[in-house]
Amino acid sequence: MLYVEDEAEIAEILIEVLADEYDIDHAASGEEGLRLALGRRYDVLLIDRRLPGLTGVELVEAIRTARIATPALMLTALGAIDDRVSGLDAGADDYLVKPFDFAELRARLRALRRGRGAGDRRELGEWIFTPASQALYSPDIGRIALTQAESELLELLSSSPEHVFTRDEILDAVFPGGSATTVDTYVHYIRRKSTPEIIETVRARGYRSGAPR
Repeated sequence: MLYVEDEAEIAEILIEVLADEYDIDHAASGEEGLRLALGRRYDVLLIDRRLPGLTGVELVEAIRTARIATPALMLTALGAIDDRVSGLDAGADDYLVKPFDFAELRARLRALRRGRGAGDRRELGEWIFTPASQALYSPDIGRIALTQAESELLELLSSSPEHVFTRDEILDAVFPGGSATTVDTYVHYIRRKSTPEIIETVRARGYRSGAPR
């Protein structure tokens, strides 16, 4: 785990609480946290929102721009909806407002590791898709959020890159009760958010995941 917290007393307490479950690298600033995140592989990130210099939100944005999909939990004393939204929009996977119960922190970290591990990523050419966090990472512009339906469609296609999925197969798996137009519409949505080559049209057969460059 990478834990980024500038207040030494708080960091000492949390490290002691979590040390029996995690090997922890502690960074006291956003800049140091970014250096560690770029140089090492972690199973989860625990980041305080209020950091000197590079803030927690800016740190998460920089990590996601670098196409690192490791799940991130943000800690903050700020409980306003706008503050939580800005953290999540930056690329955090979960948000916990201080003061919090240690048992809840442990549970949330376990949930992130279970459902959004760093290995849960699929490479599509130079792009990276993380199904659990419903996001694409562009080689140029960083994180692109997908809707649940868009993510489920891309997850299906990327689960078997060589297979051409017919519209009926896609409807059964992702859009039960929908129509062929539904499939085509969501393929268009994904291409519009990313690149046309991310989903390949196989004429008279259906779709498969592409390998955009």
